Amino acid sequence: MKCALVAADGAVLHRETRPTPRAAGGRAVLDALLSTVVELGQKATAEGHRVRAIGVVVPGVIDAEHGTVGAENLEWVGTPVLAELQAAVRAAGSDDLPIVLAHDVRAGGYAELRHGALAGTTNSMFLPLGTGIAAAMVVDGSLVSGDGYAGELGHSKFIYGDAAELCACGQWGCLETVASAAALARRYTARTGRTVDGAREVMELLAAGDEDAAAVWQVALTALIDALVLYTTLVAPTRIAIGGGLIGAGETLLQPLREGVHARITFQREPEIVAAVLGDEAGCLGAARMAWDRADEEEKNV
Repeated sequence: MKCALVAADGAVLHRETRPTPRAAGGRAVLDALLSTVVELGQKATAEGHRVRAIGVVVPGVIDAEHGTVGAENLEWVGTPVLAELQAAVRAAGSDDLPIVLAHDVRAGGYAELRHGALAGTTNSMFLPLGTGIAAAMVVDGSLVSGDGYAGELGHSKFIYGDAAELCACGQWGCLETVASAAALARRYTARTGRTVDGAREVMELLAAGDEDAAAVWQVALTALIDALVLYTTLVAPTRIAIGGGLIGAGETLLQPLREGVHARITFQREPEIVAAVLGDEAGCLGAARMAWDRADEEEKNV
């Protein structure tokens, strides 16, 4: 979990990371989230700041109307995250604070749109490649939510036949099964029998000329190019910002993506493919910006 106290002008007054206790189950994850929010509020107060709003962003499918979240990786199924947050904040003595609950990738995309690699665009995409894959889609100047369902590009099928693997979502052959950072490490180990320290080590092996790393990487690149071409055909972004753990590969990732998309498109508008600039803080900063937007909106309505 990435946490911060952020001022109205975007200055980060305090930042920290905390472990997500996924191995202990969904309830433990939620309790860790609640205690983090309460403790950060207490820290702000102790340092003489007034908390105006709270922004919390999580993975999964968010039902904005009911404030519930479904996230396989966190073992949440219809979990009432917003209601639990509101109860925890009230119990801590702050019942009037507005709370924004949003999707982590959309929040990251919002931060990149406001202050990062997507600034100045009206049709663009933020695509972090990390433990999973999801997209923040900017269409005609608006960040698309789709009632909490939009942007799950990682759960589109791009692998067919015997090569298709079972995804955590229940489908076979999803983009996420071959092109996420987690998939690279898992598939390299499955291919070689050698355990690696995440996607970072796979990329190091690739740079060193390891043929198995190259084979795993090529499957990922092919699927990613297919996904970007499909998205470009449907939505016509002018810029695509790639983020997440895999962006550490730099041009080893970006240049083949640019070349692959360029070779495939015919009539489509070709997007600029760049690295996201806010790194692993994008979601956290986006959560803060969304919270400030809510605070400003509520102040105007008073």
